[in-house]
Amino acid sequence: MAARMTGRAVTEVRPLSATLAEVTLDGGQVVMVKRQDAPGGIAAEAAGLRWLGQAEAVGVPAVRGHDGRWLVTDRVPAGRADGPAALRFGRELAALHAAGASAFGSPPPGGPADASIGLAPMRNVPGDDWPSWYAEHRVLPYLRRAVDDGTLRPAESAAIERVCERLPELAGPAEPPARLHGDLWNGNVLWGADGRVRLIDPAAHGGHRETDLAMLHLFGCPRLDEVLDGYAEAAPLPAGRRDRIPLHQLFPLLVHTVLFGRSYATQAVVAARRTLAL
Repeated sequence: MAARMTGRAVTEVRPLSATLAEVTLDGGQVVMVKRQDAPGGIAAEAAGLRWLGQAEAVGVPAVRGHDGRWLVTDRVPAGRADGPAALRFGRELAALHAAGASAFGSPPPGGPADASIGLAPMRNVPGDDWPSWYAEHRVLPYLRRAVDDGTLRPAESAAIERVCERLPELAGPAEPPARLHGDLWNGNVLWGADGRVRLIDPAAHGGHRETDLAMLHLFGCPRLDEVLDGYAEAAPLPAGRRDRIPLHQLFPLLVHTVLFGRSYATQAVVAARRTLAL
C-alpha cells in the first residue's frame, strides 16, 4: 500500500496496532499507514488534514496518498511537551480557528458530508446558527442512538434535551464558524521533536472554537494551562468560557456513549445538569 501510494519500495513494516503501521521506505523516510473501514472515513480524514494544513497554523503531517480504506502520511518524530511548545501550540490553534469555515457543519473542501468521528458516523450538514445546528446535528443524533441502544435511560435524556431547548441562551456570545480539528483529544496532539505540535486524525468541520478547547479539557492535555495562555494571547476568549465547557463536552461524551458504553452516559448527564445550573 505505501509503495503504491508513494512510488517507493518498502524496506520495513512495524505494526503499531491492527489498523496502524510505521513503514520505512527506500531511502529511509518513515511514513504512517492507517486503515479505516468506516464509509467515508479515510476520504474525510485526508480532506481534513489538507484543510487544516491550508490554514498554515497548527502543523499536520503531510498526506502522501489515500484510497477508500488506506491513508499514508508522514511520521511525526516524537518530542516532549514543554512550556514553549505549549504556548506555541495555543497560538497556532487560535490561528487555525481564525482561518474559519463557510458555515457551521461545513465539511472540508472535497470531503464527504457523511464522515466519522472515531468509529462513529458524523454527518456534516451546514447551518448558519450554532445553537440550533449543534443541537440538531451534534447532540441529538447521538442522544437518540444512545437511548435506542439502551445505553442511556429515557429519563436521563430529559436533561440533555432541556439543554438543547435552552441552547440559544446557554451558548454565550455569537461567534463565526471556526475551522475545527473536531476530535481534539490528547491522543491526536503529537508533540514533535522540533518543538512544534502536529495534529492527526481530525474530524474536521466548521464549528465553535470552544468545542476544540473543551475536548482538550475533557481528555487531558499536557501543559494545558500554557496552551490556553498562548491561545488567549492570540485570540482572547469570551467571558464565561469555562462555564460552557460541559456544554461543548456533550458532543464527544455522547459519541463515546455510543461507542464505549454506560460510563460515558453518566458523564454526559452530569455535563448536561452542570450546564443547566448556570
